[in-house]
Amino acid sequence: MKQAEAPPNAKWSGPSHAGVKAPDPIVLPDPATRFATTAKRLDGMAEGHPLEPWLRFMAALSRAQHDVATAIVPGATLAGDDVARAVDARLPPLAADGHRRDAAWRDGLTRLLDGIDAASLPPPARDAIAQLRGMSTDAIETLADQFLRGRVATADAAAAVYVAAALQVYFTVSAARLDADALRLLEERPLCPCCGSPSVSGLITASGTTPGSRFLYCSMCSTSWNHVRAVCLNCKGTQKLSVKGIEGDPEVIKVETCGDCHTYSKLLYQLRDMQVDPYADDLASLGLDLLVAEAGYSRHAPNPLLLAGDDDALE
Repeated sequence: MKQAEAPPNAKWSGPSHAGVKAPDPIVLPDPATRFATTAKRLDGMAEGHPLEPWLRFMAALSRAQHDVATAIVPGATLAGDDVARAVDARLPPLAADGHRRDAAWRDGLTRLLDGIDAASLPPPARDAIAQLRGMSTDAIETLADQFLRGRVATADAAAAVYVAAALQVYFTVSAARLDADALRLLEERPLCPCCGSPSVSGLITASGTTPGSRFLYCSMCSTSWNHVRAVCLNCKGTQKLSVKGIEGDPEVIKVETCGDCHTYSKLLYQLRDMQVDPYADDLASLGLDLLVAEAGYSRHAPNPLLLAGDDDALE
């Protein structure tokens, strides 16, 4: 069996040519802008959208996330030695499903719930907030673990959306404290080099040092990283890939489908709209997900804010 090649360092080590620059492999998030940008984009897309009430709610949730991310609610601060050991072992230093979370994430959850106008929400959303407020610390931590491991019960799915939102803030603030130069891409390239989570969507750049590059955006810690185009994120296949969009659509967002494993991932084209946001545009294109699912394809990884309970996973 051929030995797997080691992933590259955060610095480009390949050949260089005059006038050609390689894209930065890893770009850490900016908590001061990440959630505010998403909220603004959602508000702008909501007007006249078939899912307008839901997009307005998601915008409000993103604004609450911004308030938490910019408040004095610390994320995790990893020692340089801990990061180095994880990187040397080809592991994400903030592994979402194994990281020992700082209790401050629960303070962020409380602040998040306080920042949402519950009176404007439909009854199920209000009930979910009341459910969380009545849960013990241990029960909330258990729900967080279940969410991160993809094992949320149907009865807890609504409450888990708020837990997911709080965890996104926690991991985003934590990732921002790392040093990109100390990180490496993982051997499993579709997974985030900071926390090991899958991407929510991919952005085809129209600016920067290498326009036309694909950057994947982490569904949990908001880190982005460069990934070669025309490669399936699920099976790594290249032979049966196809890029599809909705006929008559502005072509800001498309899907890359794989005929080998029958999965798909989202592609956002910055050239078509410089305001495109990997998180907001993914939520606003739920109709595209439904069309692709009807054609027999499964999404390569779920959006953490679009949860469906899985009681079978808990048996």
